[in-house]
Amino acid sequence: MLVYTTSVLKSDTEVTGPVVIKLFAASSAVDTDFTGKLVDVWPDGKAYNVVDGVVRARYRNSISKPELIEPDNIYEYTIDLRYTSIVFKAGHRIRVEISSSNFARWDRNLNTGKPIGRDTEIKVALQTIFHNRQFPSHIILPIIPREA
Repeated sequence: MLVYTTSVLKSDTEVTGPVVIKLFAASSAVDTDFTGKLVDVWPDGKAYNVVDGVVRARYRNSISKPELIEPDNIYEYTIDLRYTSIVFKAGHRIRVEISSSNFARWDRNLNTGKPIGRDTEIKVALQTIFHNRQFPSHIILPIIPREA
């Protein structure tokens, strides 16, 4: 799991609207999942999920036309975390978590590319996330300016 956490917020920060993660990633598998979470971290360290989402590699371009991936090739994934409206209070931190599984929230992916629900083999997938100039993984976080 990758975890990105802001420093302590100096003022209330409103996030209202669609939250989307754009991810550039490679996998050793022919099919895999990528999950994302937006999390509110309280001053005492407790972390509360705000929204989350998942993308299965074979459905990265279309739900109706699945396409397996070539192992170790870099693909762009869109993880739709859906909509939210929350005020992250001063003293809190904003966290983004990226993983390859969130079972039992989302059904597991056995990483084989075989038909879903009919596979008994499990393959470990080695994931690489890119975040550089050429492959700028990022989150789209609709921050609403607040009046003082």
